[in-house]
Amino acid sequence: MVDIEDLNKTLKEKKEEVLKGGGEKRIAKQHSLGKHTARERIALLLDKDSFVEFDMLVKHRSTYFGLDKKALPADGVITGWGKINGRPVAIFSQDFTVQGGSLGEMHAKKICKVQDFALKNGMPIIGINDSGGARIQEGVDSLYGYGEIFYRNTIASGVIPQISVILGPSAGGAVYSPAITDFVFMVDKISRMFITGPQVIKAVTGEEIDQENLGGAIVHNTKSGNAHFFASTEEEAMQQVRKLLSYIPQNNSEEPSCEECEQSLDTNPKVNEVIPTVPTKSYDVREVIKCIVDEGSFLEVHERYAKNMSVGFARFNGYSVGVVANQPQIFAGALDINASDKAARFIRFLDAFNIPIVTFVDTPGFLPGVQQEYGGIIRHGAKLLFSYSEATVPKITVILRKAYGGAYIAMGSQHLGADQVFALPTAEIAVMGPEGAANIIFARDIKNADDPEKVRTEKISDYKERFANPYVAASRGYVDAVIKPTEMRKYIVKALDATINKRQFLPKKKHNNIPL
Repeated sequence: MVDIEDLNKTLKEKKEEVLKGGGEKRIAKQHSLGKHTARERIALLLDKDSFVEFDMLVKHRSTYFGLDKKALPADGVITGWGKINGRPVAIFSQDFTVQGGSLGEMHAKKICKVQDFALKNGMPIIGINDSGGARIQEGVDSLYGYGEIFYRNTIASGVIPQISVILGPSAGGAVYSPAITDFVFMVDKISRMFITGPQVIKAVTGEEIDQENLGGAIVHNTKSGNAHFFASTEEEAMQQVRKLLSYIPQNNSEEPSCEECEQSLDTNPKVNEVIPTVPTKSYDVREVIKCIVDEGSFLEVHERYAKNMSVGFARFNGYSVGVVANQPQIFAGALDINASDKAARFIRFLDAFNIPIVTFVDTPGFLPGVQQEYGGIIRHGAKLLFSYSEATVPKITVILRKAYGGAYIAMGSQHLGADQVFALPTAEIAVMGPEGAANIIFARDIKNADDPEKVRTEKISDYKERFANPYVAASRGYVDAVIKPTEMRKYIVKALDATINKRQFLPKKKHNNIPL
């Protein structure tokens, strides 16, 4: 007869062996680099004692290159589910202390299993990436594993939120899973992402660069735009993830949560000091946003990238919304290639997960320049137009100051389906700026005048009076109301009250063909 105590003892010993990961020396090295272990990271992120592990006792089955002599606890990845702020999430965390967190057949199967679990049960999935890449010893089985993961990332896109936290190396094929997910978090001096490392680059192109300057957190948050959030420590990154999830529903069939809010509907009067009446004077649009949203609720996304556009999550009287705003501090708020891409992808995420879009407009147009044209500003700008047009969530737009030409249309105008459009008295809605317009319309009058500069000044003034104001657009019904700055919060909240149950159905199609 089998003794249950012996069986329990064996089980305990097997679990204890797995919990050791790569052993004390490798764990100590991980800690010396300012990094936590895979299990410590899960504990940092999830609610206390909420983690339920899957496949703890999984083993690889490769016999090549000495792998048959290595145990590889949990096959280098911890998978399961737990809770964040009481809401269930699926999670995997690669263990760099075990064979460098490399991805082999069983490692991949564990990740695929938790991806399937998340999709079936309609919950967000969080991947903590810390891996040396493909497990070369397993050959094509590693490539199979990456392909299966990428496929599931794609199928789940727009159905459940997908979040990647890069807490170590992510190189070669490993970078494409994070690239498909919705948000990427990176930590200074710890996270690294690149397709080919410094040695390969030097061999092929002769360029010399280290890993940090090639694919560190600063690089991907400021230059490539591949990362959305920057943190100084792993602990900070985990708190950022927890906060982000508070604005997002569990899946595309749910609505975002609406929190209790006792704050007044009046806009903070400081807003009058923030928005200049002089159209050429810059200001920080984020200060405007903070005056209007629920206090302390603005969470900026892509803060360090394409800074002429500011996007992020916020709350209005408890409603979770996405904010899209031109930033006059950078390029006067002009739209360029990167700003268009940044806003377009964020808008598409909001629409996929039923989150209303609130847009603040202050832009002189698309950024002129040979490099912008050669770089495809036409195609990239079209992404912004496309994203606003296809979005069926509530869309509320406030024109703060300049709204010129195609950029006026592109920034959530009524013509692209905005449900409510408001304008401040400082708004200028026109085909182009008064100076440029006067030079074109009245070119002959100015040229033939005895005092060309005087006539030019008069014509500019005349154009401003006729067109560079919100009232012509309001008279056509393109602006629903001209409001005072201190009324913005009230009007936005009331617009949300009216449109929060909006239902709009687009023509049936397999999928659209956004200009990528």
